[in-house]
Amino acid sequence: MKKAREKWLINGRREKEEQKYYNKRKAHKTIRYKKKIYMKNVIESIEDQKHNNTRKMYQTVQFQKGYRHKFSVIRNKKGELAMNTKEKAEIWK
Repeated sequence: MKKAREKWLINGRREKEEQKYYNKRKAHKTIRYKKKIYMKNVIESIEDQKHNNTRKMYQTVQFQKGYRHKFSVIRNKKGELAMNTKEKAEIWK
């Protein structure tokens, strides 16, 4: 009895795992398909706007600017740059 129950539990788990994997794969496929349709529509709208309204075209494109490091630098009264936290605290006093 014990072996049969263990076998039944293992088979049930395997089926659940396979179903989970299938659902995940199906969701990724749907997302890729929807993204492809969305990008196609965006490209078509940009091509339509290219000759008529350049400003609207660039607003549609929304260029990605990427990562930009923020420099936390302060100038003191002499015009020198202060990057150290202690120096910054002295300037702001």
